[in-house]
Formats: sequence, C-alpha cells, structure tokens
Amino acid sequence: MPNAIIDGINTRYEIVGSGPPLLMYAPAGFDASLDKWSTQGVYAKIKLLEHLPRKYTCILFDRRECGQSGGRVERVTWADFVAQGKGLLEHLNIKRAHLLGGCMGCCPVMQFGVMHPEMVISMVLYWPVGGAKYRLTCNQRFAEHLAFVQQNGLEKIAALVRESGKSFSADPRGGPWATVLRNDAAFADAYTKLDVEKYKLTVASMGRTLFDRDTAPGAEAEDLLRLDIPAFIVPGRDASHATSAARYLEECLPKSEYWDIPVAEQTEANVPARLLEFLDRCSA
Repeated sequence: MPNAIIDGINTRYEIVGSGPPLLMYAPAGFDASLDKWSTQGVYAKIKLLEHLPRKYTCILFDRRECGQSGGRVERVTWADFVAQGKGLLEHLNIKRAHLLGGCMGCCPVMQFGVMHPEMVISMVLYWPVGGAKYRLTCNQRFAEHLAFVQQNGLEKIAALVRESGKSFSADPRGGPWATVLRNDAAFADAYTKLDVEKYKLTVASMGRTLFDRDTAPGAEAEDLLRLDIPAFIVPGRDASHATSAARYLEECLPKSEYWDIPVAEQTEANVPARLLEFLDRCSA
C-alpha cells in the first residue's frame, strides 16, 4: 500500500473504486486502521467496501498512531486528525470530497467540516461515539496509562507493547502511542528518553480535551449549528455509541438526515444502498 508524509507523519493509505472522492475516517478508536472497514463489528456485517467503490473513489487510511501510520508525542486534538485527512486529500490533488466517519472517526469528520467547509461535499456519520459511559471509559483508559507510567517509567511502556502486541484500546497501559512504539524502533528509542513529567502532562491534557463531554465529542455545538453541509447520521446503541449522541448531532447539524433504524436492522441489504442514495443526491 502507498504511504505519504502528512504533517511530518507517515500515513498509510489505499484507494479503491472510481467516481467522486470519498474520504473515510476508520472506526475502532485508537486502533483505527483501514482494514477495520472490513473486519470490525457492524462494518464487517454491512460490507461497505463491497458497494461504495462501485460509484465512489474510496480513500482509506490508517489514522495517525494507528495501523502502519506513524505518530508524534504531542497533545493530539481532533484538529490534528483533521490535518491528516486534509493533507492526504492535498497529496492526492483533491479539492473537495465527501467524508465518511465510523465510530470515533465521526469526531474528526465533524471537525473537518467546521474547519474546512469549502472542502466537504457531505458528511456521513455512522455510529458516532458518545454518551456518559463512553466518556468515563475513555477517561479511565488514560488514567490507567498514566498510573502505569508513574509506577514503571517509559522504558517499561515500550517493553510492554512489544511483548503484548496490543493497541491502546486493547490494553490501556500501553498508551496512545502503543502501535507506533511497536512498529518504529527509532520512535521507541526517542520515546524512552522523554521527560516523564512533561509526558504525563501531555497525556493528561490529551485525554481531558478529546473526551470532554457526555455527548458526541469533537466540534463545538455552536460551530456545528453554523454548518451548511448535508449530513447523514446512522445511530448505534451501546456503551460506546449512545443513541443520544447521534440524536445530539441531528439537533446540531442544520442539514442533517437521521436514519431512525434499529441496530439489528442495519444490514448489507439496506445500509450501502441508503448511503449511496444520500451520496448520489449530494453529488448531483
């Protein structure tokens, strides 16, 4: 698969299909690699990549700190995830695109629309993360990593992720740079030499600002209310994808369409066709 250096960070990406461009922010939280569109939960069930590429150029990529993409130790914000997607479009000489986010990928899609509305034709928000339980889980994940750092230091973090092979989502002790630590020896060497106290401040502020509300995190409500971009929202219903978060986005996005369909009824037989109908309408 091809790679591009975006904002100084290596980004692995793949392009499938033909037609208008569709930038796809992958699901799976801190393990958001492009393969999750085919292997993760509901996405394996609805098989979007067997349908969308027939009419759209699907641009898939490993989000920074995930899969085979690189990362950088800094207070990562939703704007940083936006910068990766925007940089990838610019690398491909694409001026405007549809955006599709799954799970935590919905957050940068919303922020992308706020920061660069001139580049966004439409937004599809599939199972947006959010809800009180989600915030608590995310905050706990960062707290567990910080506690492990406090007790063991950064060299133990690097050793742990090499041995376990797990992402931050699977084992919070490894932290948000776990995948990069495992894949990049030079990054791991520099990581172990960081100032521990400054590192802890970076991690604490990152978790607190990314997951700061009991509804859908990402762009501020006041910014979403000003958007003039068509949006299609498909709700989830579990501890990480509260239906209330999807309803919140319906309320905040003036041109939103909310598909009030139960999770059990979301299948390959109806979801791809419904998404294509929305995309086709927005492309016309």
